[in-house]
Amino acid sequence: MNLSELQQGEKGIIVKIRGRGVFHKRITEMGFVRGQEVEVVRRAPLGDPLEYNIMGYNVSLRRSEAQLIEIVSTAEMEASPEKWEMEYHKGIVDESERLKVSAEEKSKIIDIVFVGNPNSGKTSLFNAASGAHEKVGNYSGVTIEAKKAVFKQDGYTFNIIDLPGTYSLSPYSFEELYVREYIIDKAPDVIVNIVDASNLERNLYLTTQLIDMDVKVVVALNMFDELKAKGDELEREMLSTLLGIPMMATIANKGIGIKNLFSKIVDVYEDRNPFTRHIHINYGPQVEQAVSVLQKQIRSNKSFVEKVASRYYALKLLEKDSIVEKETESWPEHNDLHEVAKKEITKLEHFYNSPSETIIADARYGFIAGALKETFKRNKKTNRFETRTEKIDSVLTHKFWGFPIFLFFIWLMFFCTFQIGQYPMEWMEMGVSFIAELTQKYISSPVLNAFISEGIIGGVGGVIVFLPNIVILFLFISLMEDTGYMARVAFLMDKLMHHIGLHGKSFIPMIMGFGCNVPAIMATRTLENRSDRLLTMLTIPFMSCSARLPVYILLIGAFFPNHPVSILFSIYLFGIVLAIGFALIFKKRLFRSNNAPFVMELPPYRVPTFISVVQNMWMKAKQYLKKMGGIILIASVIIWVLGYFPLNKHIDEKYDQQIVATEAHFAALAQNNPDSTAVFEAQKTEAIDLLNHRKGGEKIESSFIGQLGKVIEPVIRPLGFDWKVGVGLFSGVAAKEVLVSTMSILYQVENEEDGGQLADKLKSETYLSGPKAGQKVFTQASAASLLVFVLVYFPCVAVFAAVAREAGRWKWAMFLVTYTTVLAWILSFAVYHIANWVL
Repeated sequence: MNLSELQQGEKGIIVKIRGRGVFHKRITEMGFVRGQEVEVVRRAPLGDPLEYNIMGYNVSLRRSEAQLIEIVSTAEMEASPEKWEMEYHKGIVDESERLKVSAEEKSKIIDIVFVGNPNSGKTSLFNAASGAHEKVGNYSGVTIEAKKAVFKQDGYTFNIIDLPGTYSLSPYSFEELYVREYIIDKAPDVIVNIVDASNLERNLYLTTQLIDMDVKVVVALNMFDELKAKGDELEREMLSTLLGIPMMATIANKGIGIKNLFSKIVDVYEDRNPFTRHIHINYGPQVEQAVSVLQKQIRSNKSFVEKVASRYYALKLLEKDSIVEKETESWPEHNDLHEVAKKEITKLEHFYNSPSETIIADARYGFIAGALKETFKRNKKTNRFETRTEKIDSVLTHKFWGFPIFLFFIWLMFFCTFQIGQYPMEWMEMGVSFIAELTQKYISSPVLNAFISEGIIGGVGGVIVFLPNIVILFLFISLMEDTGYMARVAFLMDKLMHHIGLHGKSFIPMIMGFGCNVPAIMATRTLENRSDRLLTMLTIPFMSCSARLPVYILLIGAFFPNHPVSILFSIYLFGIVLAIGFALIFKKRLFRSNNAPFVMELPPYRVPTFISVVQNMWMKAKQYLKKMGGIILIASVIIWVLGYFPLNKHIDEKYDQQIVATEAHFAALAQNNPDSTAVFEAQKTEAIDLLNHRKGGEKIESSFIGQLGKVIEPVIRPLGFDWKVGVGLFSGVAAKEVLVSTMSILYQVENEEDGGQLADKLKSETYLSGPKAGQKVFTQASAASLLVFVLVYFPCVAVFAAVAREAGRWKWAMFLVTYTTVLAWILSFAVYHIANWVL
């Protein structure tokens, strides 16, 4: 808890001081140091300031300052009686001693954050340190929110937060703003700045901003093996001395240097590292004079609490940082501060004849260049990594061959997904069939038997068989991400994307949408412009996510078996064309803004590690399996219940009588013609199967879900769908895979090996009544229509929620749902009638 939370008369032991700069120096000089006992003497009538007794003296602190002092109190101890008991048995009886022991233990909990540029190996280091299995990708925007993990070493517990990748702490993108606000608001004990050792000049720019904040930093020089392989040399200790920050060599993907890194974190936290010292980056006499003037103005303001150094705020005001300007508007004397800032900015820009933010950025790079000149020696020979990357790029990003190669990779991905995935899919089908047969064999209760074999196994089993296809799809996506090829795809698409008002960076969330639309929508945070983010979010649902893949494979395998890969490729390509087309429309009608410049790093090609690829595949498989046991299981059970009830016993009685009459009829024929018994037996079985099929169809049609389907049917009948497809589409709103499990239940798939699979059911299903009685329900035309409808219509509920959250308004999510569903109907109507005419 914080010191400000203590009540009058309560005592606590100080654990940590989170403030920085002058505040930290002043507060420690007053006796507020770790292990000291502090007591609340009184509060001011309005609750601020507060008076404390420490080391025999009464000291007054503002509430905002007391919030930066972490303590352990008697109240916390009483909330954990088992803790008191443990310490009692250790012989610790005195309350103050108990508090000191508890404070000492709590002081060994270190809150750290990982901060670094995209592609610096930040998430790889997080995974290696914590044992977590977060997504690792070789392009910007993989980590789109903070990840948490716990790591223990040498008696210390590290609470690790992996923040989004960012190039700086300027408020130009969501990541930059999020990282900066997290560091300031949460005040972590130590910041681990992950730096790509093979690209020091660019990566150290972020380090200079952390230096200005005056926070505790440890730099992890990651991918240090690449620096050595290039033949470059770096004097780490000298660089550590110059920057006042310890520099530790790590190779995250091999787990090298992790233990040493965390040992150094402990040293920095405990203030026993010889390299740690606060330095001031020299921005030149004119800038330093302006900073000094602004610092005095900032410190004189009573609302300012030095969570980070006042120097940092002064520099941000000189950089015309909009967030700091807005933040300081709440200060009592903000007008004076802003007037002083404007005056100093005018002086600087007149002297340098350049924008103030450029002056400061140039000075930072000048400082970096000077530090590296003292400590870094580049190999004069051609770097083999650069040569390899350039050679590969000369082919993969070629202006003529780049696009055909990209399309080939996409085609290959679908070929392997469909063709190679077919074999394990068939094995899983046999496993599901075997389980269903055991259920039918050993469960005697008709209702329970039907519930398990049809509701659970039929519903979930109908979807889980597509797991191999999903895994293969994500294998290819992971390989493109981890090797760095995904960034090249964005580069290739840049010119095309500019024609629709976006840039190549928007294409990465779209490609991510092939896996799942939800993280793809979250990945739009990497786009600096809000209009670009909204425009990309509204087009991402056209990217066929993995949830749609089971539906595609089912329909294509059943009705287009001669050209499965081409049809699958065409569906995905059609989605991309739709996304581009509607992005163009929306850009002209809804989001008329200037195009954002395309600035995106093309990282060097890297060979992905086997462990990384397997982890990524397992993560996706685990998510898919969780969905099986969650939303799909629940939806399957609901669909089965609605399709099983009401029981309608009169239908059972009617068909049971017909079955008895049929058996009697064929028994009589066999008795009169004993030589043809086998023929009559086969005819009897076929006739009874037909009656059972009609009984099941009539029962479902009269059930609750059948009644719902009949309400939907008039709307979808022009698209070539019956009421069962309508129910499937309705249930697919929860998750697109549910459509397959719903149809498995409605079409009475029993998972038997005699042709009872869903694809065979769809091909053989006929209308039982009405003007189309006896005709096939599904044709190639209706299957093509359904493929298009599933591609375009209402994204799942999770996507709806993601758009609402990321856009900040529900209206955009509602707009997305409305326009995609209407468009799906129009396109499916056109496809169905054109296909009927052509086929």
